[in-house]
Parts: sequence; structure tokens; C-alpha cells
Amino acid sequence: MSLTRRSVALLGATGSIGIQTLDVLRLEPDHFELVAIAGGQRVTELAAIAEEFHVRRIGIANESDREPLASLVAADVEIVVGSTGLAELAQCADIVVNAVMGFAGLPVTMAALLAGKRLALANKESLIAAAPLVVAARSTPGATVLPIDSEHCAIHQCLAGSRAGVGHPDVRRLLLTASGGPFRGWSHERLATASKRDALNHPTWSMGPKITVDSSTLMNKGLEVLEASALFGIEVERVDVVVHPQSIVHSMVEYVDGSVVAQLSRPDMRLPIAYCLGLPERLHHGWGMLDFTQPLSLTFEAPDREAFPALDLAYGAARRGGAAPAWLSAANEVAVEAFLNGRLAWAQIVPTVAAVMDQYVDDPLHSLDDLLANDATARRLTHGILEK
Repeated sequence: MSLTRRSVALLGATGSIGIQTLDVLRLEPDHFELVAIAGGQRVTELAAIAEEFHVRRIGIANESDREPLASLVAADVEIVVGSTGLAELAQCADIVVNAVMGFAGLPVTMAALLAGKRLALANKESLIAAAPLVVAARSTPGATVLPIDSEHCAIHQCLAGSRAGVGHPDVRRLLLTASGGPFRGWSHERLATASKRDALNHPTWSMGPKITVDSSTLMNKGLEVLEASALFGIEVERVDVVVHPQSIVHSMVEYVDGSVVAQLSRPDMRLPIAYCLGLPERLHHGWGMLDFTQPLSLTFEAPDREAFPALDLAYGAARRGGAAPAWLSAANEVAVEAFLNGRLAWAQIVPTVAAVMDQYVDDPLHSLDDLLANDATARRLTHGILEK
């Protein structure tokens, strides 16, 4: 393999994507060097990763975790704290894997791009909320965004033969596939009784709790519509969603001549992670490999928008533009957290977000301060609804 050795900063190292990224790095020690990691409050896990990969820079969320972590790592390991620390780590490697959960990943996204780094992005919320700001940062020389989300990674591969440019003139539409989540086919009556255990029981993917809940409401797919529009510079009306329960076709691109190009594999997040790390080379590990000599069923259907109104909420936010996507993402984060903490019923997640969006007044995003103010407002309104 002709890969040049590259340094990697893995931010969100103890989450689902982080753990699977480590799986890839373990098999490629000659081509990648892990130089920085960050995580939440799992200091023991961070220390173990640092020891295994000889990492000398670690980011943590809270100052109170510094002393416990310092007692577990070598004396020459540098420990940085908070969003400022994350931003510092996002500038110290050739490739930055942003697997930080939620809006907290925004400093990583912006710092990596403004430093001209390759950003392997698993944090869709920061891109969705800050799309106009991220688009500007992507113009930094050397800055590249490669999506780790399986659907957007699939589209990236399917667009390889298309003419580049605004709107992709060869493309009629992007087709994002959705498994349908754990509640596909459930009646309204049954959905009203959905539990946390039900929502976290995804039929095909093993993911963190927040994204798994988002998949159960189809908000994840709505956010991915916004993400696809921002990533590929294509208007949201040309991004469609189709339910594909087998999760073998990870997304498709339909061209103007009627051809459809799809990317297929078994569900395995290590494949898109490896793609983002290795490009323009492909790593030789066969994650998600299919056996076409065995029976393979591929079915597709339209999403049930009445049972899962999150999709229409996302399209509505995209059409309004400005800070509307930031409000959608922020309100959803708060509502999902409330559900996971037992403070909100599953059936009330999307109505809560919708109630917040009803209060949105058009507001263009001109700066990071604008974004932070809108994010705070949306969170405050969501908390207000939850406290009633």
C-alpha cells in the first residue's frame, strides 16, 4: 500500500465511533499515528487508550477530571480541558476525527477546517447548526470534509464520477436510505407506549444512545438530509429519503440520465471510517464485505411521514435556512436527553421540538456569536416546555 504515514487526532475516543476508529488504527500502525485523543468523563478508558497508542495529548471536558487522569498517565502527557482544549487538539494532526457528541463538536469542526486539516466528520450536529460558517471555513487551503456517516460516505463514493460544481449538474437527486429504526410499521397506538428499551433496540446498527434514539424518531434521517445538502452543495429538494430495512444499500445517487449508483456493504461503521482515513487509497480489510453467492434481499419503501413527522420538521428547517437548522438540532438534543433521563415520553420528543420550532423567527447566521445565541435560545425554550 502506498499510503503516506499520517497523524490522527481522535476526539470522542470513548464513544461508539471512537472505539471503532481505534479498531481501524490497530490494524494500520505503519500508516497512522494516533497523537491526540479526547473524551468525556471516562478517564480510565482515556488513560488505557493513551497507554496502548503512546498518545501524549489528551482532552477532557471538565477541570475536575484532570487530577484523576493525571494519576493514570505518564508524567509527560499533556492534558487540555474544555472546548478550547478540543480546538487545540483539532489543529495538531493531519487527520481529525470528530466523533464528539452533539453541538459540543462545533469547536472541533471549525478549528480543524480553519487549520486546513482533513476532517473525518461523525458529528453531524455541528455541520447542520453552523452550515454557513462551515461552508466558509471549508475554503481554507487544505481543508477537507469527509463524512463518516455511512449514508454520506456512500454518497461521497457514488459521486466520484460526477461533474463537480455547484448543484452537481449530472445529479438528479440524492437518495438517503433509512433502516426505519426499531419502530418501523408500529401503529400510532403502539408508538404511544414506546419505551427507552424499545427505542435503543436498533435492528441493524450498534450506535450510541443519542443517535439510536434519533434513528427511532427518524430525526436522524431528517438531520442527515440537512447534512447532505450542506456537504454536497445541493438544494434540499433534491435530497430524498427511502426506507431500506436491510441496511445493505447505504445510499444512492440518481443521475439525470436515469442511472442510479449505489454503495452496498454489510452494516459496519469501520468501513466508512477506514475510507475517510485512507483516501485516496482504500484499506485492505474487507469490512462489511458481501457474499453475492448467497441469497440477498433488498427492499425499499417510502417513510411513514405521518407516524414520523421529524422528517418534515427537518425539511421545513432547511427551507427556512438561517438559524432554523440550529434551533432544530438544539431542541432535539435537549428533548432526547430528557427522554434518556426518564423526563419525557418517546412520543413527546418530536412534538416538543415542533413546539420550539413554532417560535422560531427568521434569523440569518452571520457569525459564531449569532449561532451560539440562537443555540442558547432554542435550548432555553425547550427546557421551558419540559418544565411545564
